[in-house]
Amino acid sequence: QVQLVESGGGLVQAGESLKLSCAASGPSFSNRNMGWFRQAPGKDREFVASISSRSVTTNYADSVKGRFTITRDNAKNTVYLQMNSLKPEDTAVYYCTATRSTGLAWTYWGQGTQVTVSS
Repeated sequence: QVQLVESGGGLVQAGESLKLSCAASGPSFSNRNMGWFRQAPGKDREFVASISSRSVTTNYADSVKGRFTITRDNAKNTVYLQMNSLKPEDTAVYYCTATRSTGLAWTYWGQGTQVTVSS
């Protein structure tokens, strides 16, 4: 099946930027929608961004619109989340997720990468 590994998290100050990566292995990456969710302590996991299989469509949570950008490189089997103008409320574990190749539900998940925004 699909394996997803996030990287790029860290500790930054408010206003700074981070770029997360999610490296996928397994079949049919180019046929899958990809997304990012995040989960802060004591909170439910929430949707952040998604991108369609050929990057035709992107969606963002209102809280990150204009600050975050999701992209993918199908040749590298990698999806990215560029996070600019970070705020303390962006602090969370960020998870990469993928749909089934023949479905729309988020099915596969990475282990998460911690993003902490201070100030």
